[in-house]
Amino acid sequence: MISTPLTEICGVRVPVVQGGMQWVGKPELVAAVSNAGGLGIITALTQPNPDALRVAIRETRKSTDKPFGVNITLLPSINPPDYEGYARAAVEEGVKIFETAGNSPGKLIKYFKSEGCIVIHKCTTIRHAKSAERLGVDILSIDGFECAGHPGEDDIGGVVLLARAAQELKIPYIASGGFADGRGLVSALALGAAGVNMGTRFMCTVESPIHQNIKEKIVASTEQDTVHIFRTLRNTARVFKNSVSEQVVALERRPGGAKFEDLRELVSGARGRVVYENGDPEYGIWSAGISVGLIRDIPSCQELVARIEKEAEEVIAGMSRSVKVSSKL
Repeated sequence: MISTPLTEICGVRVPVVQGGMQWVGKPELVAAVSNAGGLGIITALTQPNPDALRVAIRETRKSTDKPFGVNITLLPSINPPDYEGYARAAVEEGVKIFETAGNSPGKLIKYFKSEGCIVIHKCTTIRHAKSAERLGVDILSIDGFECAGHPGEDDIGGVVLLARAAQELKIPYIASGGFADGRGLVSALALGAAGVNMGTRFMCTVESPIHQNIKEKIVASTEQDTVHIFRTLRNTARVFKNSVSEQVVALERRPGGAKFEDLRELVSGARGRVVYENGDPEYGIWSAGISVGLIRDIPSCQELVARIEKEAEEVIAGMSRSVKVSSKL
């Protein structure tokens, strides 16, 4: 068994978190991850309103008696969701672990801590991580350049970013971006992390609530099959490389660039949701990290987490055998 601050604080067996993913972090996947020994995370904003989140939490609890959490991501929006309503609903339903992300999370973090909850906050820079540390979060999730979704604008890969975290942070942190197997978990632990956050890898499992065609597309893909969009808008996102994302990039690269209004229809979240429902990988924008290059099958969550745990233990044991103690005469 690999014991870290993540397993101790959150009460899980394996230091692996299934990060919050829009349209993917639903009860069936969350319960499967938690039952397998990891930490499953319900994505609050996948649900249309706080009452629907209550239902999702109750459904999850029917399927697992293990710890699980709720993700609330604060997104820039003209008409922002009822973040406080989602937070209150989850706390009232007895959720004790929250993953937060996005801009200005201070008010949410203060509320969760006042209710005795554990907060894992996602950051893409050491500067933001230290700010969240001052706000009193329990664990930081450090997203490197390799991650799906928003990697920030600094383009710092995980190896250096995680090593910098070890130098600068006083609280535990987990590693996110590019992790899909036991060897990756060990590398994160060696860089000072208390575990890993995996999104794309959990998308490609039996219990993942997305179309089988998309899972098979992930298996068939390589680390070359993602692309960044919104670079020119300073809101970079890593997504799967398809005809739609390449069209977005082409519009951004034209003389004079592109405004969000020029891209709105192409990048519609509704189209991305249809990708997961209908299985056409070319229909819209959908998130994927470069860990697609490491994914070769579609296991159950139980099989995946057990495999990661076994691989990690074997790698650690092998590294231990490589250390030769010199005799001191």
